[in-house]
Amino acid sequence: MRALLVVNPKATATTAGARDVLAHALASETKLDVVETQARGHAVSLARQAVVDGLDVVVALGGDGTVNEVVNGLLADGTGGGLPALAVVPGGNANVFARALGLPASPVEATSQLLEALRTDRRRPVGLGRADERWFTFCAGLGLDAETVRRVERRRADGARATPALFVRQAVPQFFLHTDRRHMAMTVQVPSGEAERIGLALVCNTDPWTYLADRPVRPCPEASFDLGLDLFALRSLRTGGTLRHLRQILAARPRPRGKAVLALHDCSEFTLTADQPVALQVDGDDLGDRTTVTFRSVPHALDVVV
Repeated sequence: MRALLVVNPKATATTAGARDVLAHALASETKLDVVETQARGHAVSLARQAVVDGLDVVVALGGDGTVNEVVNGLLADGTGGGLPALAVVPGGNANVFARALGLPASPVEATSQLLEALRTDRRRPVGLGRADERWFTFCAGLGLDAETVRRVERRRADGARATPALFVRQAVPQFFLHTDRRHMAMTVQVPSGEAERIGLALVCNTDPWTYLADRPVRPCPEASFDLGLDLFALRSLRTGGTLRHLRQILAARPRPRGKAVLALHDCSEFTLTADQPVALQVDGDDLGDRTTVTFRSVPHALDVVV
């Protein structure tokens, strides 16, 4: 077996220890290359080369951004047989994709589980989403959510750590000071053919999300890697209603509901448009501004070692 270990160098000491254990164990059973990413987009090119070289497994040791880049590299030329399997060891702050797969939050424990899965060739097919040409593993957002992600990325570039408190500190001013809450600037074309005006859009490929550490965020409680995409959208951004719906998606037993809630389940495709350019994020990565984005579900897009 030939494998590539893609490592985000911004690892904590615990993750670095997991990296050494994983690299040593893999090297004893496989022909292994270990590469640390050097810049944004580097993991995409590494994974794409792994496909060209016919490797069997690509292991991503890092956060959701690293995983997303590896996925986009593996699927740069589309799905199909013969692609390397994906394996993940959580090394970021949220690790939403890894935890949605059932992996432990601890990178050391996840490494132990991964090694056993590799020995027994235990894997599962996972459905993924696409936002136009960009693949995503667990979520995408257009508008308010993505604008908050952009603010968080700017603070992280200044040295701030991506914590739940940082997201909250950026979401509050974005909502109250920088969002036009009277004009619903986006439109979603629902499967029935009707157009709905909305002010917030979250596209879900799985449930739950672990952005807030041990407090799961669940806008789409029925979303699954085995189904199509779900959409949680709000027709109104009035303060009281928005706070009520926020409490609903943070509840232990979430059931987002109300006149302002637009929920779509198990969709193969839908399109969001905006009156003016708004931010787009996938898996917590800012992709810039868009006026139109088509979201598609791709079943069984990739095999994941779990």
